[in-house]
Amino acid sequence: MRILTASDRALLVEAADLDEAMRLNLAWDGMPGVIERIPGARTVLVKFDPLRTSAEALAAVLSATEVDAEHVPHTREVTVPVRYNGEDLAEAAALLGVSSEELVARHLAAEWQVAFSGFAPGFGYVVSNDPLFDMPRRASPRTRVPAGSVALAGQFTGVYPRESPGGWQLIGQTDAVMWDIDRDPPALLSPGTRVRFSVAPREAVVAHFAMDAPGRDMPPHASGLVGKSGVEVVRTSMQLLVQDVGRPGHAALGVSASGAADRMAMRDANRTVGNTSGAAVLESVGGAKLRFHGDGVAAVTGAKGELTLTDGAGLARTVSHGAPFATVEGDELRLGHPSHGLRYVIGMRGGVEAASALGSRSSDTLAGLGPAALSAGDVLAVGDAGTSAVDPVASTRTLPAPGDNVELEITLGPRDDWFTASALDNLLTQEWEVTPRSDRVGIRLHGDVPLERATAGELPSEGAVTGAIQVPADGQPVLFLADHPLTGGYPIIGALTDRCLDLAAQLPPGVRIRFRIEEGIS
Repeated sequence: MRILTASDRALLVEAADLDEAMRLNLAWDGMPGVIERIPGARTVLVKFDPLRTSAEALAAVLSATEVDAEHVPHTREVTVPVRYNGEDLAEAAALLGVSSEELVARHLAAEWQVAFSGFAPGFGYVVSNDPLFDMPRRASPRTRVPAGSVALAGQFTGVYPRESPGGWQLIGQTDAVMWDIDRDPPALLSPGTRVRFSVAPREAVVAHFAMDAPGRDMPPHASGLVGKSGVEVVRTSMQLLVQDVGRPGHAALGVSASGAADRMAMRDANRTVGNTSGAAVLESVGGAKLRFHGDGVAAVTGAKGELTLTDGAGLARTVSHGAPFATVEGDELRLGHPSHGLRYVIGMRGGVEAASALGSRSSDTLAGLGPAALSAGDVLAVGDAGTSAVDPVASTRTLPAPGDNVELEITLGPRDDWFTASALDNLLTQEWEVTPRSDRVGIRLHGDVPLERATAGELPSEGAVTGAIQVPADGQPVLFLADHPLTGGYPIIGALTDRCLDLAAQLPPGVRIRFRIEEGIS
């Protein structure tokens, strides 16, 4: 067992193999101070509460574990019909040294079982008894992989539950529904499930296992306010979402915590209008226009830009950033394009009401959980989360503008030893530009000198934290944000400290980053 720093609030435990990783994960169920565990192909990522334990104390307890738990039991069997027409099929076969026909035949004949979940809700890592399947990932991940894509990476087969980025080799397509939040269990390919792949007929197919309606993004709250106060979207931004504290604790389902990208801005907005700290807010990338219905109190935090409130008679006044302001029927709030930062947070006394998924109103853009992105004409009611007096928060935060330089604190690891000494030096000494190819999943960075690996080959899929700096084969890092995949197979060279995550969420394209190290466990 080897214990590595994954961040200032997580350790990565490296096991001998998949079986030992699964047994360690079971053995650590309920361990004091541990918030969540994410098993991987031969690792377990252990997130901890620094107020209840330290990295050093936890590492000592983990290393003393006697593994005597059973392996993931066989729970049920499902059949997944596949059309073997993936665009990487021929290339994948060539990489394995067989014909396309042999790859398909052996994929159909192998005995498969789901070892663990990750990446996204409903994404099961399915392992077989055929040693043929040891597949390298793509050098650079695709930005869009269609839902239902059947793919290979490492020793695993996986099926993408919905359209998402991904670096696996695509060999086919299925119409089987991988994730349905109204099904028990929601994931078709849940840990322990035995899987048989079959050749799908030409017509549309569904899995042999009984299916309900497919999971999908949930619409916002019904437009009828029925006497409640509310907010209407007049003009949307680049992205306008409902967010709250997220849904931690569901990693076993392949569900990440998600939640507000800038947690500080959410807390400040809720405190300013007198809400409970976890009340739902709106998160806007760029400018937008909102119309208020009924009487209320609102506040705008996070990104800074021109804020204008116009009443029903057309009289406009400027609204101060971070200050509470009263709203009446017909008032319209215009959020100008941010001059500093990226994401506005709009809090309303009572909190935004929206459909809940797994106990959270947060919109997870990668997983497709929670309310869908808001569009012009959407109306949401305001709830009853306003429980205390309005309490303006004096914010002293300085957020960057495009072209500014920002320093972010990181811990190295867990896979810094996969990179050359010059790569580690370049990580810390050169500037990294935030590119426009960034979202709530991650910030794609660009540096003049890509990060060079010292270790060739593929890294078996393992857990990743928010703030992880993952490095694909092209050497240009991706900095994971709130909606990142739970697991991945590109090495993570370091991770932001927790106190830098909110600032990272406010980095607009064009900002230049320098990293500096906070020491972790060696």
